[in-house]
Amino acid sequence: MDIDFKNSLNDRQYEAVRMYNGPVLILAGAGSGKTRVIIYRIAYLLQQGIPQKSILAVTFTNKAAREMSTRVRDLVGRNLRNLTISTFHAFGSKILRECIHILGYRLNFSIYDQQDKVTLLKDLAREAGFKNDSLDLYAVSNIFSGIKMGRLRWTSFTDQYKDLYSEYNSHLKLYNAVDFDDLITLPIELLKGYPDILKKYRDRYSYFMVDEFQDTSLIQYEFIKLIAYHTKNLCVVGDDDQSIYSWRGANYGNILTFEQDFPGYKEIKLEQNYRSTGKILLAANHLIAHNKNRKEKKLWTGTEDGEFLQFSIHDNEKCEGEFIAEQIKSLKMKNRYSYSQFGVLVRTNSLTRSIEEAFVYANIPYKVSGGMSFFQRKEVKDIISYLRIIANPDDDMNLLRIINVPRRGIGKKSIQYITQVAINKSCSLYSAIMAICHASDADINKKANTELSDFAGMIEYYRQKFFSRNKMADTLKSLVEHIDYWGHLVQEHKKGNTARWKYMNVEGLINSLADYENDPDNPEPGLYSYLNRITILTNDDNQNTQDEDKVNLMTIHSAKGLEFDAVFTAGVEETIIPHTRSIEEDASNIEEERRLFYVAITRAKKYLFLTACRQRRKKGKVIDVQISPFIDEIPDDLIEVYEEEDTFTQEDAENYFQKMRRGFERE
Repeated sequence: MDIDFKNSLNDRQYEAVRMYNGPVLILAGAGSGKTRVIIYRIAYLLQQGIPQKSILAVTFTNKAAREMSTRVRDLVGRNLRNLTISTFHAFGSKILRECIHILGYRLNFSIYDQQDKVTLLKDLAREAGFKNDSLDLYAVSNIFSGIKMGRLRWTSFTDQYKDLYSEYNSHLKLYNAVDFDDLITLPIELLKGYPDILKKYRDRYSYFMVDEFQDTSLIQYEFIKLIAYHTKNLCVVGDDDQSIYSWRGANYGNILTFEQDFPGYKEIKLEQNYRSTGKILLAANHLIAHNKNRKEKKLWTGTEDGEFLQFSIHDNEKCEGEFIAEQIKSLKMKNRYSYSQFGVLVRTNSLTRSIEEAFVYANIPYKVSGGMSFFQRKEVKDIISYLRIIANPDDDMNLLRIINVPRRGIGKKSIQYITQVAINKSCSLYSAIMAICHASDADINKKANTELSDFAGMIEYYRQKFFSRNKMADTLKSLVEHIDYWGHLVQEHKKGNTARWKYMNVEGLINSLADYENDPDNPEPGLYSYLNRITILTNDDNQNTQDEDKVNLMTIHSAKGLEFDAVFTAGVEETIIPHTRSIEEDASNIEEERRLFYVAITRAKKYLFLTACRQRRKKGKVIDVQISPFIDEIPDDLIEVYEEEDTFTQEDAENYFQKMRRGFERE
């Protein structure tokens, strides 16, 4: 490995890369090459002779982790199988795979995603006497997540759910399953409660890096600090000006906590921006300077000043959408841009409709981020549920999902009987089915008993097949054909095209499994690891890709970490940016709203358009709106204002043509 670190980095970046012993805080402004620094820092550690197995780098999304891994391997020219670059949740899952049996679980545990979690809560709430039509299961799920992760405490209002919370956690353990919060809380429980386990991981890792540190929650920081505190070789990289996730537990105050926990730390500021033009950066600097709770820094660039920011005011959201579409068409032709070089950002998804309509009318291809994940589609989840039962037969949730998919004649009474046997024997539903199949006095009709025996026999057969040396993808294909899932789709969807499209998704899942098991860089291509991988992927907050030539239409939150040659931020109005609900909850949220607008501005490389309306339709009513106060925080000499003229009335048109006629008569 022969890397010219000094000439590949600017002075501040080079300093950040070389300072690897002891605690380091890198304040990396937007577009300052943060990821590059982390990659070169890992390469520098390896060049110093530090074993790759001793290095742990943690980031927030699977996409970011994959990108880092790929770029480090390309930089050093080695495979680096023992280097750990991971998300917090994936690293937590890794610890649980090795140690969860100490907490009374089995090693082949399942990870419940949000949909699984809500389904379990629905069943438990019904048993506890809650009326489902009066219970917001997603709200309860968020309360439980807040309690578990330390964001919330029990109050007089939430106390009514305490017993349900206890039942939820006990049933997770009964089903040998964990939720996403457990991937953080259970490893902490192991590290705190079992000194030998803490020593095991402290002996394994000596050098630590945390990316996007401003987005860590208190409990995530505690997680990494537990392991890193013995060497104190902890480097955290972040930007408090881009902390925009407080609603999900992110705490930019962790930067101050880090300073207190690691006295003598070194602080390095990365302020040279490689993304945006001078005018865009000046606007961003002036805006964010109005926040009081921040670390002082100013972005600068060695490139040209660039174009003025364009601020336009329109009659309504229809005109706003049409303006954005027109400008994209114009810039695309003028600069020979591809559509993927444009980003259109909104504060909330509810603002996309009029923009989408304008794009459709103008024949502009686009994609909206936050669409349903492939792995969340019903037909795909059905087959995944089969895989989960094969991997962990005690997973009641997934068993109930597929016991009658396709239909097997196992009716409601049979399921109630199985459930009662499971309760009496304190066992899982699958264990109850096995007991019923082998009992001579089972209180169940002969046909249902036969169906249950066939079902259990099929699961046992495919368990053996999956855990033998047979190829998993071929085995899954055989399973799909065995249950006649195609026939099920045809029966459920009378339109053949719908059934075919859904079956193509099932085939896509089979291909996904084939790719996974044939990946030469995958050291553990087993069914358990595959299922946990796709569960974590499904939960990933940022799955945006820019490999298609489509305009990127997304929320500002989704755009974090991305960049575009031309950015349009729509709805720059008083009730939207800053958002009314956020300010009503807490007046101090104005600073996070300003950080959010700062993130939107700093996504732009060359062109930045800010748009607003005079009137906007809300909840079926047309209301007058005002320009965002944040516009006043940007110097006038950086902005060109375009105000769309009011639409001509019939009277305006007649007056206009009369003037033209008089002009012709004079000639």
